[in-house]
Amino acid sequence: MKDWNTDGALESPNGITRDFVEAKLGSKYVVGRSLDFAASYEESGPSTPMFFILSPGVDPLKDVEKQGRKLGYTFDNRNLHNVSLGQGQEIVAEQALDLAGREGHWVILQGILENSIKITNEPPTGMHANLHKALDNFNQDTLEMCARETEFKSILFALCYFHAVVAERRKFGPQGWNRSYPFKHRRPHNFSQRAVQLSGSQCQVAALATHICPSFVQRPLRPIYFVFQVPYDDLRYLFGEIMYGGHITDDWDRRLCRTYLEEFIKPEMMEGELFLAPGFPLPGNMDYNGYHTYIDDVLPAESPYLYGLHPNAEIGFLTQTSEKLFRTVLEMQPRDSSMGEGGGVTRRRRPRWTRSLEKLPEEFNIIELMAKAEERTPYIVVAFQECERMNMLTREIKRSLKELNLGLKGELTMTSDMENLQNAIFLDMVPDSWTKRAYPSMAGLAGWFVDLLSRIKELETWTGDFALPSAVWLAGFFNPQSFLTAIMQSMARKNEWPLDKMTLQCDVTKKNREDFSSPPREGAYVHGLFMEGARWDTQTSIITDARLKDLTPAMPVIFIKAIPVDKQDTRNVYACPVYKTRQRGPTYVWTFNLKTKENPSKWVLAGVALLLQI
Repeated sequence: MKDWNTDGALESPNGITRDFVEAKLGSKYVVGRSLDFAASYEESGPSTPMFFILSPGVDPLKDVEKQGRKLGYTFDNRNLHNVSLGQGQEIVAEQALDLAGREGHWVILQGILENSIKITNEPPTGMHANLHKALDNFNQDTLEMCARETEFKSILFALCYFHAVVAERRKFGPQGWNRSYPFKHRRPHNFSQRAVQLSGSQCQVAALATHICPSFVQRPLRPIYFVFQVPYDDLRYLFGEIMYGGHITDDWDRRLCRTYLEEFIKPEMMEGELFLAPGFPLPGNMDYNGYHTYIDDVLPAESPYLYGLHPNAEIGFLTQTSEKLFRTVLEMQPRDSSMGEGGGVTRRRRPRWTRSLEKLPEEFNIIELMAKAEERTPYIVVAFQECERMNMLTREIKRSLKELNLGLKGELTMTSDMENLQNAIFLDMVPDSWTKRAYPSMAGLAGWFVDLLSRIKELETWTGDFALPSAVWLAGFFNPQSFLTAIMQSMARKNEWPLDKMTLQCDVTKKNREDFSSPPREGAYVHGLFMEGARWDTQTSIITDARLKDLTPAMPVIFIKAIPVDKQDTRNVYACPVYKTRQRGPTYVWTFNLKTKENPSKWVLAGVALLLQI
């Protein structure tokens, strides 16, 4: 079930359910605010302990310690005891309970279930809950800890929004973050970890106050006023490269993190001109409760716009979630005897395997190809490498399928590898033994096999006379980087340029593959690329906003040639990463500089990338 809100953004089934619950039961059942431990404590008693149901990254111990300090129960006072139950700990726990019963102490036992009040503290979901959760880590005293009140509050609120964005953005998958990071983790075990924790850490608040108020040491006894410029660059580096950047391992994710901070923490925030998201300006000087009220009243409804993403990102996210669900359901289906001997594959599927084997051509004869090639140009070397890798893959496909056929006929004993191959074929998945020798792909087995035949045909055409195709299918390579490198090598040899001083220049044409009858005199025309997060406007030759529901529009043919590094024009361009699949991350290929009239930061936040396969 899908619906469209007034802004054109896709509303997920979860959003519809949330609205229904809120309308029928009240907002308290859908708002993910932190539980007040003090209120829960009043409901407990000597015979009714509390039981915390732990979620990943949630530590209730700090809430217990906080309430204990208010009432005089601390580890230092030896009237708060913490026992981790395990082998040999029963005696320790019994002694702690006996002492606490006599003296009126508190005891924390990790492992007790019966006769307890069950409390769970789930990680927040959605921008609204995440922003409240980030702000919940502070209080009114925090807001008053720096004499430069306006600057401190503005930057602190911006950091809370920044944390909410980076924590929740990962729900959009690879378009959100290339890799998964523990941005919701809130359990610092010691000071060194606390120093790299997220905006919920008092250490970060102290660092912020120190940079805004140089005279700050813990909390100033009296306000100190002086002429001082906020060190925006230093703050962005501190939070983006150290405290958050310490978790980030992907260069493109690091660029995204840095770009968010460049948009959220800058001089415009003191001039009332900064919008954290469309329709959500940075609030002015308020008290602690005022900020929570501001979030409830002003923050727009949940949508990809809050993260700088296009609404298509949610369509893709929901589609992938649905596909994963149905894939899981399919994998859980029983394999009854009617599906064939051994279960999993019917007799009717055997002829399809035979037909698949018949469609696979013979292996490339590398020796004959080498004899036919007049010279070893960089392009011809790439062709040889691709043929060798294709031979390895097709050889394994033929071997494994023939082996499986013999096993199903009873001529060979069925092995675990044969059963895995059988199950993969039944589930329309590429078998592991093939994947290890193949190129990255997210396609099902049927689509993957059609794609494989297309790649073989492309190689056969190219190796027929070793003439560079008029337009090269870049996605057809096992290793696209090798072909792009060959372009630079060819230009380096021709012009006697040093290879390490060269780069690729990408000019997007206004033509399709069919419009080219011959390759360029230098460089190459490449086709078969798609853009995610935006689209290419052929009329104006710039990146522009994507059309709704058009998730991965095709790119025109791109002319790629090598030029000296000092000759490249980096003005008004977006450094666009190229990936082999929508999985991104480890499938990175190259970076193409694409023309843009918008600030490149817009496309960074939108997760714009070129894909070789969709």
